[in-house]
Amino acid sequence: MYIKRKEFLQIGSLATASLMLPKFLKAMEKRNMVPPGNRVMVILQMSGGNDGLNTVIPVRNDLYYKARPKLGIDKSKALLVTDEVGLHPALTGFRDLFDDGSLGILNAVGYPNPDRSHFRSMDIWQTATDSNQYLTTGWIGRYLDAQCQGCDKPTQALEIDDVLSLAMKGVKEKGLALKDPKRLYGTSNEKFFRDVLKDHSAATHEDQVDYLYKTMAETLSSADYIFTQSKMHPSSAEYPKTELGSSLKTIASLIFSDINTKVYYVSLGSFDTHINQEAQQQRLFTEMNDAVAAFTKDLKSNNRFNDVMLFTFSEFGRRVQQNASGGTDHGTANSMFLISGGLSKKGLLNEIPSLSDLDQGDLKYKVDFKDVYATMLNKWLGADDASILDKKHSYLDFI
Repeated sequence: MYIKRKEFLQIGSLATASLMLPKFLKAMEKRNMVPPGNRVMVILQMSGGNDGLNTVIPVRNDLYYKARPKLGIDKSKALLVTDEVGLHPALTGFRDLFDDGSLGILNAVGYPNPDRSHFRSMDIWQTATDSNQYLTTGWIGRYLDAQCQGCDKPTQALEIDDVLSLAMKGVKEKGLALKDPKRLYGTSNEKFFRDVLKDHSAATHEDQVDYLYKTMAETLSSADYIFTQSKMHPSSAEYPKTELGSSLKTIASLIFSDINTKVYYVSLGSFDTHINQEAQQQRLFTEMNDAVAAFTKDLKSNNRFNDVMLFTFSEFGRRVQQNASGGTDHGTANSMFLISGGLSKKGLLNEIPSLSDLDQGDLKYKVDFKDVYATMLNKWLGADDASILDKKHSYLDFI
C-alpha cells in the first residue's frame, strides 16, 4: 500500500506531538523496570493564572477584605490552618494533608520582571528562564537530556494530555503525551496503521516520510508496552469521575507498575477568572481537591506516598483588587502546594505575602520559582540542577 507524504501527515490519531519521540519510545521498548521506592515527581499545572489570595487566604488582614469587598472569603468559611491563614472552602482534602503533615505551602512565588501574558509567562515557567530569555526547550526535557547520558536505563516523563507541553521538550529527549494507555493502545492497533507499516517500502519514500514510518513503528510497540504495564498493577481505588480524577488514577497505576518514569505532568483549568470567579474557582478546586485526595489516599494504601512528590503551579496569580465583573485580573506572585509523605518541612513554609507593600497593585515575589525547580531536581531526583537550569540556584528546605 503506497501512501504519499501529504496523506501521511494528514493522518489524525497518531500524527501528533507524541508521535515525534523515537528516542523516548526506543527506551520504553527496552522494558526498563525500576525497583519499588523509585522517587517520582508529579506536576499539576493550574492553567490560566489561579488566584492565590483566595486559595491561601489571609483571614485576619483587613486590607484583603478592603480590596475584595464582594470576592473576599470570610474567615468563617475558610478552612483555617493557623489563626492567620485559611484555605479555600473547597480544599478540604488539602487541609487534611496539612493536618497530617504532608502538605507544604510556599507563598509569594514568582520571578523578577513578571510578564502578565498567559502564553509568555507560561513559557517562562515551563522553560525555567528569566523573563528576558527565550528558549525552545523545557526544564523537564533538559532533565531528560542530562540525567542519563549514555546509560542503558534512561528515565522517562509522561504527560497525561493529547499535546506535549514545552516543559517536556528537550534537545535530544522528549516526554510522551497520552490521555490513557488503553486509548493509545486501541488507536495504535487500528488495522490501517498496521497495514501501512506492513506494506511500507523504504525505497519508495522520502527521508522525512521514512522517519515518520520508523517513529510510528516505535509508537505502536511502546503503546503495547505502556498498556501492558498499566494492567499489571491497576489502581483499584475509587476516583472521582472527572478528567483530573481519571488522569491521576492513570498516573497512580503507572507508578504502581514501576516503569522507569520519574516525572508525570497533568493540567487543570482554566483559572482565568476575570468574571464570575467565585463559581469558577469553586468548581475547579472541587475537582482538584477530590482528585488529589483520592490520589494521595491511593498512594498511602500502596506504600508509595513517601516517594512521590506532587506540586502545583500556575503561570501567575491575580491582582489584589477585585475588578468590576466579580473577578480578578492578571497579577504576579502566587502560592504553590507541595504534597508528599517525604517532606522534610511542612505547613506554611514562608510568610504570606504583604498586602501593604505592593508593586503597582500586585504582590511582590519573595521566592523564585527556579529555586523550587532546583530543589526538586537536586534533592528529589538527584539531578545536576545547575546544568539543567543553566545556573546555580538556592535550595529550599522542604526536602
